[in-house]
Amino acid sequence: MKQIILASASPRRKKLLNQINLSFEVQPSAIEEEYNPEWPPEKIVCELAMQKGKDIASQFSNTLVIGADTIVTFEDNILEKPKDADDARQMLTQLSGNTHQVYTGVALYKTDHLNNIVDSTTFFEVTDVTFGELDPLDIDTYVKGGSPMDKAGSYGIQDDFGAIFVKRIEGDYNNVVGFPLHSFYNTVRNFAGDLLPKPGNKNR
Repeated sequence: MKQIILASASPRRKKLLNQINLSFEVQPSAIEEEYNPEWPPEKIVCELAMQKGKDIASQFSNTLVIGADTIVTFEDNILEKPKDADDARQMLTQLSGNTHQVYTGVALYKTDHLNNIVDSTTFFEVTDVTFGELDPLDIDTYVKGGSPMDKAGSYGIQDDFGAIFVKRIEGDYNNVVGFPLHSFYNTVRNFAGDLLPKPGNKNR
């Protein structure tokens, strides 16, 4: 394989993959996401990651394509990206003082010189996130700053106020940011290990 393609426009995923010195290009998938809302969260994120990965894999030869999708769930309900500021406030108020889950699905595809998919694998990661009791003024300040608007669940753990909302987590921190680096690295090591940089080796 000649290259690695990340089928996602997420700046957070890009930053995390750069963190491990992976050499890759970004080619976001533009497909319309389709899934059955009755499916369990882990199936939804894996299915959406597969849809994105397959879409881009068909466009490139001799490539490893990475598809990914993240959702936030609370009491068995999926919390999408907020529709507007009021929706963001409502979500954050709902999460205040409670524990929710962050799921990320990752799909990996290898293509040959004719753009055919020759191998694939899929996995998911889940992290429990507990918020402290949130002050309504802090919620309002955070929402007015615009940070929640492009994030599932209306917050980013890596953000200013998003970080102080989180009381504790159980699981992979990077998964909450948007990409489970630990599971990804170990999966790719078995799936396409020759494409991984050696620790400490700067590729970018």
